[in-house]
Amino acid sequence: MSGVHHPVESGRNNGPVTSRSWWIYRGTGQPLADIGLGDVLPKPPGWRTFDGGPVLPPVPAASAETDRRLGRAGRATPRQDAHDIDLVNTALLLRRPLLVTGRPGIGKSTLAYLVARELGLGRVLHWGITSRSTLRSGLYEYDAIGRAQASLGHLRPPGVPAPTPSPEAPTADAAGPGEPPGPGARIGDFVRLGPLGTALLPYELPRVLLIDELDKSDIDLPNDLLHVLDNGTYAIPELVRARRQEPVSHVHTDDPEGTVPVVDGQVRCRAFPFIVITSNGERQFPPAFLRRCVRLDVSPPREDQLAAMVTAHFQDQTGRHDALVREFVERSRDHGGLAADQLLNAVYLRSAGIRGDDKAWEELLDALWRRLSGAP
Repeated sequence: MSGVHHPVESGRNNGPVTSRSWWIYRGTGQPLADIGLGDVLPKPPGWRTFDGGPVLPPVPAASAETDRRLGRAGRATPRQDAHDIDLVNTALLLRRPLLVTGRPGIGKSTLAYLVARELGLGRVLHWGITSRSTLRSGLYEYDAIGRAQASLGHLRPPGVPAPTPSPEAPTADAAGPGEPPGPGARIGDFVRLGPLGTALLPYELPRVLLIDELDKSDIDLPNDLLHVLDNGTYAIPELVRARRQEPVSHVHTDDPEGTVPVVDGQVRCRAFPFIVITSNGERQFPPAFLRRCVRLDVSPPREDQLAAMVTAHFQDQTGRHDALVREFVERSRDHGGLAADQLLNAVYLRSAGIRGDDKAWEELLDALWRRLSGAP
C-alpha cells in the first residue's frame, strides 16, 4: 500500500481535499482508475484472518441499482468529510462492521453503494431489518415442505430435469432415513442463502453488505450476530446432516441466478465482508455488539453536499437549483431535519416545469417538505 500515491483531489463544491496516505477508499463516489483493490488492500490483522474455500469468482455490480441511488458513474457526487472517510477506511482495514448512526434520510445507506462502486466490489447485498428478522433469516432459508413434496414426486425444483430411471439408481421410496431421495430432490436445491449468508461466502475480495435499520430488530438480534461477526462462519444444519450422502451441495444465493457449492454444510468466509449497519439512533445496542463495530455518527448533509447530490442526479442542470437547495436547508433547519430525497422530489418537479404561481409552488413545497416527525 505504501507505493500507492493518493493525490490532492478537488470536490466540485467542497474545494480541495487532501487524501491521507493510508486511505484506500477516498469518498469520491467514482471507480478507482487503474488500481485493483487486491493490490492495495493490506492483509487483515491475524485475529481477523479467515481461510474459507473454495474461492468463488467475483460478482458483477448491479449498475442500475447503484445509479438509481447515487446518480450515474462519472457525475459529480457529494464529497464526504475526511473524518467519515477515516472511519470507513478503518473498518475496511480492520475487517470490522461499520455502525452508521444518524437521523433518517441523511444518506446512511448510500454509503454502502459508494464504497462498492469506488472499490469495484460488485453488487451490494441488502438485508432490510424488521421486527421479525432473525439471524437465520439473514443466513439462509430452507424449504422443508418443498423438499418433502419433491421426495414424494409431487414437485421438482425449477430447472431440475426429471431423472432417467435406472435399475441401480435409488428411488425416493428406497432411500434410507436421512438420505437424499435421488437426484430430483437434492437438498441443496431447497436452500437459499440470505444476504448475510451470501456475504460470508469465500470470495477473494470482500462483498459489501448493508444491514439496514438495525433499530427495528428484535432485542436479541444484535447479540445473536456476535458469533457470526467474530468468526466469519456458520453451519447449515440441514446440509450437515446430509453431508455423507451429499458432501458438496449447490445452493442458491441472494444474488440473482446465483448458485455456489457448500462443502459439508459449512460456510466460512475468506475476505470478511465490508458491512454497513445503519441505525436511526432510536435504541441502545449491547456493549458487546458495539465493541465489535467501528462507529460513525453521520451529520446532516451541508448545502454544498446537497448541491452535489442534485448535480449527480440532474447533470444537465448544474447550478440551476441552488436557490431551491438553500431554501431546503433553511426549511430543514426549521423543521428539525428533512430527508435528502425530499429535496430531489422538489427538484424533479421544478425541472419538469411544474411551477404555477408563487403561492401554488409554495403550497406544493409545504406538502413535499413536511416534518418527518409527523407533526403538522
